[in-house]
Amino acid sequence: MKRSPATPLPAPKERRRLREAASLTQAQLARRLGVRGDTVRAWESGRSTPRGRNREAYAKLLASLEQSGAARKGNGDGEDHGMVTVCLEKLADEAGHRHRTVAPEPVRFTQAPPDDDRSYLTPTQAFDALYAFCAPALVRQTYLLTGRRELARESVERAFQLAWERWPEVARDPEPAGWVRAAAYEWALSPWHRFRPRYRKPEPPTADGSDRALLDALLHLPPPQRRTLLLYDGVGLDLPETAAETEASTPTAARRLLHAREALAARLPELSEPELLHERLAEVASAERLRAAKPEEVRRGSERRARFWTRSAIAFTVALIGATALALFTAPTHYEPPVPPGETVQGVPPRVAPGPLSEEERELRSKLREELLDGPERLAPQAG
Repeated sequence: MKRSPATPLPAPKERRRLREAASLTQAQLARRLGVRGDTVRAWESGRSTPRGRNREAYAKLLASLEQSGAARKGNGDGEDHGMVTVCLEKLADEAGHRHRTVAPEPVRFTQAPPDDDRSYLTPTQAFDALYAFCAPALVRQTYLLTGRRELARESVERAFQLAWERWPEVARDPEPAGWVRAAAYEWALSPWHRFRPRYRKPEPPTADGSDRALLDALLHLPPPQRRTLLLYDGVGLDLPETAAETEASTPTAARRLLHAREALAARLPELSEPELLHERLAEVASAERLRAAKPEEVRRGSERRARFWTRSAIAFTVALIGATALALFTAPTHYEPPVPPGETVQGVPPRVAPGPLSEEERELRSKLREELLDGPERLAPQAG
């Protein structure tokens, strides 16, 4: 009996492109196929290939996605379709909130034309939606990076404040969640925090011993390796995305990941498997009850910061203009030649500065005073 030929599949990069073009996350695609999200991630990265019924179902689903994508492109509705939906639900799923879903209507950050009746989000609504889905997971991730609860909350708030200041740029970004995540990681790993008085003392450790051991092992890793490990094994990014977010080449990111796994396995041998490490990272991050601030507070903080720096720039400009005007007002209007140094005149003794009398001068003064008293009378003119 001859075996039927395997169903053809697109290349791994094409599989991922078709999924993202349809505004689907890996978790959503996995639920449609009845497999795990890690399995879909392995199919898209090329580490494994589906077989049997999974291969047929996967090929049929990709073909339908390709047809629907071609239809959307022909209707002109494919431009920045689902730009934020994918990243929002992806981060929410990784945080352990898989029961929450995003509406299938694509989130758009552009203003609706007057003759268009489709629902569009205002910048405030879009920012609040991004914050609601990303902030809880980002707080837990930055806690794994720093081991400090307060610094984790501060890093996430600072990243979203920066995102609100640059909202047009963030709204047009293909993955705004990645933009905010990179900003939060940069702020959390800044070496200047060690000089701040509030972060000089260590925070109370976690109550669970195994969680404390894993967090301690993470904090002993160098910051680049710790960030790479968290992005790849914690968040679930692939190697090129991890390298791009850490601003490193793909081989460098791979070396950092391998060194970090070896260091963790040396301290915690039971976490040598990547799947177990992924689960433990999620458990440790979820064990701490870390809450992010409300989006209204973050937006108000961003606006206050913007007003402060604007007023500071205006005050500095006014002070600079005032100093320039004062210098122009007090500056001389004509050339004044410098005073030449003094010259010695022939025959004139140098002028002696006053000072104490010598012994001879005191004797002469006493002698003159005595002669004035005992000498002849002075002649006084008289009227004739």
